[in-house]
Amino acid sequence: MAQTTPARPGAVEPPATGRSRAGSLLGQWDSAVTSYYVLTGATALLIVLGLVMVLSSSSVESLAANESPYAVFATQAQFALIGVPIMFVASRLPVRFYTAVAWPALAGAAALQLLTLTPLGFAVGGNRGWIRIGGFTMQPAEVVKLALALWLGAVLARKRPLLGEWRHALVPAVPVAGGMVGLVMLGRDLGTALVIIVLIAGALFVAGIPLRVFGFAGVIAGAGVAALTIPSENRRKRIFSWLGECDITNECYQTEHGARALATGGWGGVGLGGSAEKWSYLPEAHNDFIFAIIGEELGLIGTLLVLGLFALLALAMFRIVRRHPDPFVKITTGAVACWVIGQALLNIGVVIGLAPVIGVPLPLVSAGGSALIMTMTALGMVISFARAEPGAAEALAARPHVVRRSLAVLGRIRA
Repeated sequence: MAQTTPARPGAVEPPATGRSRAGSLLGQWDSAVTSYYVLTGATALLIVLGLVMVLSSSSVESLAANESPYAVFATQAQFALIGVPIMFVASRLPVRFYTAVAWPALAGAAALQLLTLTPLGFAVGGNRGWIRIGGFTMQPAEVVKLALALWLGAVLARKRPLLGEWRHALVPAVPVAGGMVGLVMLGRDLGTALVIIVLIAGALFVAGIPLRVFGFAGVIAGAGVAALTIPSENRRKRIFSWLGECDITNECYQTEHGARALATGGWGGVGLGGSAEKWSYLPEAHNDFIFAIIGEELGLIGTLLVLGLFALLALAMFRIVRRHPDPFVKITTGAVACWVIGQALLNIGVVIGLAPVIGVPLPLVSAGGSALIMTMTALGMVISFARAEPGAAEALAARPHVVRRSLAVLGRIRA
């Protein structure tokens, strides 16, 4: 029998072949903690990129309003700093906590949304979806998204063996979820309502609702959106201007300048801070149309980076749906994935002209405190689910503690 010769001390190992590298990468992707690290990394990068671009896109308008050029950035940074500990706590809470708070969370979100119809509510951009209590301002519809994802996960997971029957598939999920959409639409916020509908569709799909029931619910949702859109002259103008020719000085003004920003950026962009469209040409440059400023200043490379980070979020969440044994986790993660990724695609579609202007921010990137904090909370919850994947808890517990690693490094340096 042939014997292998042991490698000499200090001998250089042969370089890995392409096949071994591919196998190594595949092994890393199949690791139990892959979802955890991908979610954490992609979320952190999107938040940092968003803060940088909010500063760049808002400074000129802040100066024009006789404010500090850092005014909007400072506010957004404060919301991010509030969101970080909330996200951390959410990522450490057990799954049983989320199942326990599903019903109270939905009731609380409905109560907050109803407050928009009271004297505490006020309108922004024509949509009455905000409340102000003392010096505190928030958008309750963002809370509705998270609460509805939790509630749908709890209800559909409990009724999963019965979802093949019409009455169990539709009741109570569809009427209650439709009621929450109706509450949002009372404030005339069609964009947020569409995102919530996508969230509901994602939860129903992951739960395994039969396609015939799914199609029936889709027809009802489409009819509802049409009924809410047709009576509104402003919404009709937006849709007709998107479908055909329109006046670039009126209905198409924002879309036209968003396209100009993207076209100006080219491959590598004009440089961070060098946007021309943010000089009062492009409305909502730091909010709904921040993707256009990213394209102008960072070019196609910057826009592909944003798309790549959202793709990583989607892959990690779909991986949790595939690997986690708990139906509640699967359904809730599917709902959050459709919320975050669907809203991102809708925002980007508006900016590049594939959808009419409906006013939804780019998650984690656009300016907006309520949206940022609630999206970070939702992703923190999903990170908690990733920590509960089979084998993930053991793998995370086996990691060397950061303090021990630091002391070991210092000891080697001193030696």
